[in-house]
Amino acid sequence: MSGTETNPLKMDFSGQKKWWKELVEYYHGWYYLTEPSATLLTTYYAQLLVDGTVPASKENIMAAQRHLNDLERSKNDPDYPWVFDEEKAWRPIRFIEENTKPSKGTIKRLVLQPWQHFVLGNIFGWVDKETGLRRFNEGLIFVGRKNGKTTIQSGLAIYMAGFDGENGAEVYALANMKAQAGRLVDETIAMIDASEFLKKRFKTTKSMHKVEHQRTHSTILSLSAEKHSKDGFNTSFAVFDEIHEYKDYELIEVMRRSMGQRMQPLTVYISTAGTVLDGPMTDFFRSGKETLEQYDENLNERSFYYLAKIDDVKEADNPEMWIKANPNLPMMDGLSLLSNYKKDMRTPQQRRDWITKQFNLFSESGEQSLLDAETILANNDEIDESELAGIHPVAGFDLSDTEDFTAAALEFPLPDGRIFIKQHTWIPQARYDREEQYKERFNEWIEADEMTVLPGEHVDHGAVYDWLIEMDKQYTIRQINYDPAKAITLNAMLENQGFHTEVTRQGFTTLGGPLQNFKELMLDHKVVFNNSRLFKWYLSNVALVTDRNNNWMPTKTSRYRKIDGFAAALNCHVTIAPMLVSNINNSEPNLTYMSFEELMNLDA
Repeated sequence: MSGTETNPLKMDFSGQKKWWKELVEYYHGWYYLTEPSATLLTTYYAQLLVDGTVPASKENIMAAQRHLNDLERSKNDPDYPWVFDEEKAWRPIRFIEENTKPSKGTIKRLVLQPWQHFVLGNIFGWVDKETGLRRFNEGLIFVGRKNGKTTIQSGLAIYMAGFDGENGAEVYALANMKAQAGRLVDETIAMIDASEFLKKRFKTTKSMHKVEHQRTHSTILSLSAEKHSKDGFNTSFAVFDEIHEYKDYELIEVMRRSMGQRMQPLTVYISTAGTVLDGPMTDFFRSGKETLEQYDENLNERSFYYLAKIDDVKEADNPEMWIKANPNLPMMDGLSLLSNYKKDMRTPQQRRDWITKQFNLFSESGEQSLLDAETILANNDEIDESELAGIHPVAGFDLSDTEDFTAAALEFPLPDGRIFIKQHTWIPQARYDREEQYKERFNEWIEADEMTVLPGEHVDHGAVYDWLIEMDKQYTIRQINYDPAKAITLNAMLENQGFHTEVTRQGFTTLGGPLQNFKELMLDHKVVFNNSRLFKWYLSNVALVTDRNNNWMPTKTSRYRKIDGFAAALNCHVTIAPMLVSNINNSEPNLTYMSFEELMNLDA
């Protein structure tokens, strides 16, 4: 950028001042704007990221490519349902720039930057080509702190309350804490009070954190996760602040269920990273990452993602990369950023706070993903199940004791050294009914005969028994591996039926070697699951934990991301992995058995 290789973190204040001036001058006029753009910059920004002109996270480069790909599809594919309407994309941008003013600071007018054109242009510009209604009903905006979140939160709340064409609009500013939610509406009130245009059209009641647009009978109100009564809403727009603080979906689901009567409801989540690693924010982030990485799968077509973050923790020490997490970087107080980070980077706790809040990496959890998306997608072989004739599988299962997922799997050692995995999952009707965010996926998995919904509050393990009986009729199961913690009754039933069962203890010693071997097979593209979307999902949810001896153990990336189908398959692999060290012919394998200790010592 600046033509020098010197890192400003190694400079004195005078050097930092010069470096920062060069950075601002470099971006000024084409990336950092001081006057409103005369043209819509949604596609322009996407091209900047895809071309590599501006450093951006891998996820945002994919988000930009998604937009460009969608534009091509809308022009060339007659069956593609969406079209980009530039006029509709322009409306909220022009409205915010022309009618709102900052309530604080010395800036006299709001100038939306190219990245904000990209975000708002996507959310409002993509529409159903037949109805003209918005494509996106959810948007996740993930940026570092001090990047103009208030502009989007308050500006959009005002626009949606009075100028989106929705009579009786109900707009909610939502936060985890009551006081925080109230401050969001107070900021909106301050923005209205700073504009003569808006003051004439809205009635504000700061004591109640309430805004009314009288002509359309619309309201803006605050709501928090602390408030107990959350019924009777008819929400048209919900904007959530800092959802990284949320530990459950309760308030999110309340808002989703309250939107059923609206033609084009919209929910926007705006947040930095955080330390709650098993809450909705990490789920949304992973869902966005999965959607962008698997573009051809058309996942979450109606959700927009803007995920600004550094790609590696090492980039925190390279200020030229800070723009990845901070798209407003040239507008920020750069000298304070440089000097404060230079001071704080020497203290682990303070550096961790910077990395989480400013550079948007979730706090370290001691876990790492077992497999990246590229590896999962590369295992895309498919076989006709008739080819499994004569190959006797090992079975395994992972049982639930509540209204959780239950799964069973078969693993077949194929003659060419690959393995084939067939799994089935069961959930109770009660779980299906309350999981609104996954219902579309559930239905897809049910239609693919990979999931069954059972009546009641929990899974009857008899369903697993029946499935294994049916699979044994087709393939003659060699043995069944099980965790004894929850399987005493089911195991007795299976043994009475004549099955050979083996205990598979859930610990580092038992699972570590098979888990390493399974990852090795995945890296070699030797795992076949016929592109099961449910099994892909399971694989993407598996995190890796290690003990002090570097033994491996699988765990979930969060409590909302399930791995039951993978756990069942791994139980199978405890027996299959040792088989794979010998040659396998076209029928029954010529087996060489190894101890777990020997397996643990195999070269990775």
